[in-house]
Amino acid sequence: MYGYNRQDQLPVRSAPASRPIKRHHTARYYAHRVRESLTTRLSKIICTIFLGLVLIMGLVAFILWLGLRPHRPRIHIHDFSLPGLGQETGFENAQIAFNVTVRNSNQNIGIYYGDMDGSVYYKDQKIGSTPLHPQFYQEPKSTIVMATVLSGATLTVNSQRWREFMNDRTKGTVIFRLQLTSTIRFKIYTWVSRHHPMHADCDVSVGPNGLILQTSKDHRCLAYFF
Repeated sequence: MYGYNRQDQLPVRSAPASRPIKRHHTARYYAHRVRESLTTRLSKIICTIFLGLVLIMGLVAFILWLGLRPHRPRIHIHDFSLPGLGQETGFENAQIAFNVTVRNSNQNIGIYYGDMDGSVYYKDQKIGSTPLHPQFYQEPKSTIVMATVLSGATLTVNSQRWREFMNDRTKGTVIFRLQLTSTIRFKIYTWVSRHHPMHADCDVSVGPNGLILQTSKDHRCLAYFF
């Protein structure tokens, strides 16, 4: 490059720009870089394999869960009666009889039940309770029938409560709620789950003759477990 001197206006050559100095790396440097590159690539391969295995295991677990996820027991009420509902003093010999079925609809899952109790409610007030069945194991795809009668000490119905029954009877329907309570555990092959509290609510309507109405017969109860 050239500039001009102000006195004689002659071009003056400027100093050349400095050039970068080439540095020659040693063989040890290149060997270190190669090792770093191999380590990075190996780490990426290991991470890829690990993530792939995790994905495959997760997918297998999800498929197994879809095929083996436990379904809650299916409980149906088939019969419910209050004999003597038409008698003014029927409370003295009052009794409630009911019949329910408990079905395990799972294909490959068994269910362990703790002691099962049955309680009858009228307007959310318990009027009777009794043990239904001691602890038992239910095979997959099987149904168990439970029937009992509440009377005497297991049924607390006084004259005032009976008059309430009679008042509802004149309207054509007396509504009760049967509740079943227990604890359940699911068995999948050799694995057994923890205990889950379970209860089932069965709303049932009784006619003037004290027998279950057709609208409630064979009705499926709402079952819950936690």
